[in-house]
Amino acid sequence: MTETTMDRVTALGLRALPHLVLFAALLALWELAVAIGLIESIMIPRPSRIGAAIWELYVTQRTIYFHFAITMTEAVVGFLIGCGVAVTLAVSSSLSETFKRYVAPYAVVLNVTPGIALTPIIIAWFGYGMGSKIALGAVICFFPIFVNTLTGLLKVDEEREELFHSLGTTPFQLFMKLRVPGALPLLFAGMKIGLTTALIGAVVAEFTQATDGVGVLMSRFSFQLNMASSIASLLSMTVIGLILYYSMELLDDRIVFWRREARMTATSRARARAWRRVMGD
Repeated sequence: MTETTMDRVTALGLRALPHLVLFAALLALWELAVAIGLIESIMIPRPSRIGAAIWELYVTQRTIYFHFAITMTEAVVGFLIGCGVAVTLAVSSSLSETFKRYVAPYAVVLNVTPGIALTPIIIAWFGYGMGSKIALGAVICFFPIFVNTLTGLLKVDEEREELFHSLGTTPFQLFMKLRVPGALPLLFAGMKIGLTTALIGAVVAEFTQATDGVGVLMSRFSFQLNMASSIASLLSMTVIGLILYYSMELLDDRIVFWRREARMTATSRARARAWRRVMGD
C-alpha cells in the first residue's frame, strides 16, 4: 500500500469516526431504553436481538440469500425494462416535436396515477410470479428516467451548437457528440431515482402477493410478531437499495467523468498513457 493510499484511508477513517461513535451511542441508548422498559420490546426489540436475527438469517440458517437474490433480480430487470422504454421514448421525443406532443401527456398521466394502486391490476395481468413484480418496478421507475433524459436532451447550449455547425457537423454528429453527453448527468440522476423506485415496486408487489423475496420474508416475520427478524429483513432491503444505488453511482463516476476534476484528470492521464503506447508501437 502506497503512502498516498494510506493517507486516503486514514483521512476516510477520521471522517467516519464521529459517525461511528454517534451510531454506537444511539444503539446503546436504544438497548438501555428497552432494558429498563421505556420501549416495549415486543414492538421494538433490542439492537442485540436484531443483531442475533441478522446472524441467524445470514450465517446460521442462511435463508436470506435466496430471497435477497429474487428481490434484487426483480428490481434490476424491472429497472432495465423501464429504463429502456423511458430512454427510447425520450430520445424519440427530443428528435420529433410531434412525437413529443403525443407521448408526453400519457407519461404525465402514468406519473400522476399512484403506482401502488396499479398493483392489483398488474398482478391480475402478469400473475403471482416474478412477472408482476418486474412489471410494477418497470412502471414505477419509468417517469423520472423519461423526464430527466428528455430535459437533458432538450437543453441547448447555443454557443457550443454554433461551434459544431461551423465545423460542418451533421445532425447525427451534433446529437451524439453534443446533446447526448450534455444529457448524461441528468440521465444518470434519473436512473439513480428509477433504480431505487424499481426496488420499491418489486417489494410492494411482494407484500401484496408472492411466495419468494425479502418482502415476503418480512411479512411472514411480522405476522409472527417476530419483530427482530422483521427488522433484519428490512435492513436487508436497505442493503439491496445501497448496492443498486452505489452501483449506479460508480457507473456515473466512470462515464460522466468530466464533472469531477479528479476523475477527469485520472481519465486524461490514462488516455495519454494509452496514446503513448500506441505511438511507441
